[in-house]
Amino acid sequence: MDATAPAPAALDQLCINTIRTLSMEAVQRANSGHPGTPMALAPLGHRLFTRHLRHDPAAPEWADRDRFVLSCGHASMLLYSLLHLSGYDLSLDDLKNFRQLHSPTAGHPERGEVPGVEFTTGPLGQGVSSAVGMALAERMLAARFNREGHDMVNHRTWVIASDGDLMEGVASESASLAAHLGLGRLTVFWDDNKITIDGTTELSFTEDVGARYASYGWQVLHINDVEDLEAIDEVVAQAKADDRPTLIVTRTHIGIGSPLQDTSKAHGAPLGDENIRTTKRGWGWPEDSEFLVPEEVREEYAVVAEEGAADNAGWTARFDTYRAAFPELAREFERQLRGELPAGWADDLLATSFEGSGELATRQASGKAIELLTARVPELIGGSADLAESNLTHIPNTSNVEHGSYEGRTLNFGIREHAMAAIVNGVHAHGGLRAFGATFLIFSDYMRPAVRLSALMGLPSIWVYTHDSIFVGEDGPTHQPIEQLASLRAIPNLVVLRPAEANETLAAWKLALEQTDRPVALALTRQKLQPFQYGGGSVLQGAQVDKGAYVLREASGGTPEVIIVATGSEVHLALAAADELEQDGGTPTRVVSMPSQELFEEQPREWREQVLPRSVRARVAVEAGTTFGWHRYVGSDGEIVGIDRFGTSAPGEQAAIALGLTVDAVVAAAHRTLATLHGND
Repeated sequence: MDATAPAPAALDQLCINTIRTLSMEAVQRANSGHPGTPMALAPLGHRLFTRHLRHDPAAPEWADRDRFVLSCGHASMLLYSLLHLSGYDLSLDDLKNFRQLHSPTAGHPERGEVPGVEFTTGPLGQGVSSAVGMALAERMLAARFNREGHDMVNHRTWVIASDGDLMEGVASESASLAAHLGLGRLTVFWDDNKITIDGTTELSFTEDVGARYASYGWQVLHINDVEDLEAIDEVVAQAKADDRPTLIVTRTHIGIGSPLQDTSKAHGAPLGDENIRTTKRGWGWPEDSEFLVPEEVREEYAVVAEEGAADNAGWTARFDTYRAAFPELAREFERQLRGELPAGWADDLLATSFEGSGELATRQASGKAIELLTARVPELIGGSADLAESNLTHIPNTSNVEHGSYEGRTLNFGIREHAMAAIVNGVHAHGGLRAFGATFLIFSDYMRPAVRLSALMGLPSIWVYTHDSIFVGEDGPTHQPIEQLASLRAIPNLVVLRPAEANETLAAWKLALEQTDRPVALALTRQKLQPFQYGGGSVLQGAQVDKGAYVLREASGGTPEVIIVATGSEVHLALAAADELEQDGGTPTRVVSMPSQELFEEQPREWREQVLPRSVRARVAVEAGTTFGWHRYVGSDGEIVGIDRFGTSAPGEQAAIALGLTVDAVVAAAHRTLATLHGND
C-alpha cells in the first residue's frame, strides 16, 4: 500500500475497504458465513463508529454510552471488524477464528461473549424490537435521574436492520409502539439491498416500507447511496433533530465490488478465493494479503478510542458534580445500574402471610406481591399485553408510561405479546431497570422467540403468565394451555415457577427478583385456591419454593407407601387424594409440591433423595397439562394424571371432570401403581 498519508476521503475509503476485506476473508477462512452484507454496510458502519456513536472501547459498560444493535446478526463480521478496529477487547486472531469452537466471534453476535455486543441477534426482528426497549429504558431513567443542568442519562440507540428484520411481524409490533411512545432517540437504518436468500426482494417484499413506518408515526429519511458519507452525516443530523423515532432507508449493494455483487450468491456463502482476489484487485488491495489492517487505519481508529475515553471522562466529571448536588439520587442511580436490590426490598413480602385467609387465585396473590415489591423496589416496572385487569399486574401509586411522560412505571404494550417480550429484554439489556411482561399462559407461544433469547443471554426478565390451565373453563381449547408448561421447561436457563397457592406465589416472586442471570416464568391460576397452613414461622421458608420441591404433607406414620407429586392448583387435588388414600388406616401417602422442576434439579442429591426417595417407587404425578416430561419423577412404575389432548369449553370444574382431572382419577392411579409393584414383587 502507498505509505504516504492519504487525503481524508481516501483515508475513509481505506478504512471502509479494510472492513470489507476483513469481513470477506474471515468468512472465507471459516468457509461459512455472510460476506455480502458486511461489505455493503461498511461505509455506514465506519461513519457511525468514527463520527456519530458515543462509545468508549476501553469501558464497554459506560452507563451513558450510545447503544448500537446489529439486528441483522448474520452480518456479524461488520460488527466484529468495527469493534476490533475501535479498540475493544477483540483481537485480530479472534477475527481469524470466526465461527470456530470457543471463539468469541460466533456466527451471530452474542451478548457477553464480545465487549461491545449489546444484544444477541440472529433471529430476525429481535434486535430492532429489543432496541425499542433500550430506547425506552433510556427515557425512563432520564426522567427519574436527570435534573436541570445535569443530564446524566443522555444517549441514543442506533440499529442496522435488514429486509428480513422488517418483514418479521415483531418488528412491526415494536415500531408501532415506539412511535406511540415518542422514542425519538431511536434511529434504525434499513439496509435496502434488494436481495434475500431466495433471490430479489421482488419475490415477496414489494410494499412501500417507508410509507408503512411513516404511518406508524416515524420520521422516514433516505440515503440513496451508502457510499456517500456526507449524506450519512446529513440524515443523522436530521434524526437527532426530530422527536420521532427515525427510519433511514439506506440503499446498498450486497457484495459490492465483487463479481457476485447484487446477487443472492453474495449473501450466505463465502465468495471464493478467486472472487476475493478479483475484488481486491479492483480496490487496489494487495491480492495475496490476509487480514491486512494498514497503519493509517489503525491510527484513524485510535482517535476514535481517544475521543471515546474523553467523552467518558467528561461524563464522569459531570457525574461527580451531580453527586455533590444530589448525593442520594446519585447513590440510587449507581445502585440501579449495578443491578443491586435495595436494602430491605423483601421485608414486606416476608412479613405477609395468607394463612387463615379466604380463597385466593395465585394471580391475585401475584398482584399483592407486585404491590409489595414495587413499593420497595423503584426500578421494578412492567405491564401487560392488554390484559392487566385479568393478569392483575397494575402497579399501584404510579402512572402509565406515555409519550413525553416517562416517570411512570406501568407499561401498556397493547395486544403485542411478541413485542412486549422483546422490549422487556431490551430494557434489561440496557440496564438500570427490572421489568416484567404479562399475558395468559396460552399466549406464551406468541412470545417464545424472545423468551428463548432472554434465557440465552441470561437476562433477568420476568414473564407473568396467568390463566394457566384448563380451569380457564368456558373460553375453551383455544385458551386452555396444555403443552405450554412443558414447552417452557424445555428452554435451558429459564426457571418456570407454578405456585400452588398464595404463599408459594409470594415466594415465587421473591425468587424471580433474586435472579440476576436468568429469566423466570410465573404460571398463575385464574381460579381461587385455599392457602396452605404451614404452622407458624416464615411462610416463605415453610413453602421452600426456593428448593423447587418439598414435602408439603407427610404420610401418616412418616413412612410413605406412595408419593403424589403435583404443581399449581393440582397440589390441592393431590392433598384431597391423599386424604382418601389414607382414610380408615389405608395407604400412607406423601404429597410433594413441586413449583419448579428446574430449581429442584439444581438441589443437592441429598435433598432430592429426601423429597423423592428411591425406595418409594409408587409415585403419581398430577398436572393440568401434558404428561410429557413427568416420567423422570415417577419412573417406569409410576403413573401420570394429566391431559394429552386439547381442552373443552365448559366451566372449569366441569372441564376438569370431562378431562379426567379428578380426585378419583388420582386415587385410582395410586392404586394401580401399587398393584403393579406388588404384582412385580
